[in-house]
Amino acid sequence: MSDVPAADATARLLRHLARTGPLPAAALATALELPRSTTYHLLTVLAQHGFVVHLREERRYGLGVSAFELGSAYTRQAPLARAARPVLARLVDQVGQSAHLAVLHGREVLYVLEERAPRRPPLVTDVGVRLPAHLTASGRAILARLPAAQIRALFPGRDVFVDRTGAGPRTPGELRALLQHVRATGWATEDGDITAGFASVASAVTDHTGHPIAGLAVTFARGDVPEARWRALAEACARAAAELTRRVGGTD
Repeated sequence: MSDVPAADATARLLRHLARTGPLPAAALATALELPRSTTYHLLTVLAQHGFVVHLREERRYGLGVSAFELGSAYTRQAPLARAARPVLARLVDQVGQSAHLAVLHGREVLYVLEERAPRRPPLVTDVGVRLPAHLTASGRAILARLPAAQIRALFPGRDVFVDRTGAGPRTPGELRALLQHVRATGWATEDGDITAGFASVASAVTDHTGHPIAGLAVTFARGDVPEARWRALAEACARAAAELTRRVGGTD
């Protein structure tokens, strides 16, 4: 069972509607083995946010405009992943370490592409995985290119900072200082913030307005790469990000 029952029920409800099409609330409650009152509460909230729509004449609920927008966002990411694939493949061949591409979703990054290097240990950055943006090199590279007001909106206080290994920023002030360092160096790093013993370097990919649309990163086991070589990895990553920016019509 999920540790967050409401979130689990919401996800199952949306997936069921995506497979079946519009259904009465009672049918949803039966199919998902949920109390009817819970089902109606979930549908009411989802309707308020546009994820479902109540088809009153049919007495059914179907997916709403917000669900379509999420699907459209995934479709927009697909061309980015296609453009990035050869760039990541060349980067992996050059540095001998695994590389991946992530996009920002709220306070998390979503991994949309990974290119694994041969004989390198597995990582947690499989396609579809979400991780806290402020702890990942990819997320930090993206966040460093966002306006200060957006950062404040995303990270308004201590309570929103997720901790995985005891490392990384825990307050808005610590995050601002970290992002200032990213801007000063030109690339982002993380060292054990996601997985102990692993580190990453990353640079942002930007669109035609200079807005960050993705983070391109290389992740490696600390024991495989001396810190003296991290700068060379970061520079290779920055060149790959710049190439992908050009491929998608962006500008630095």
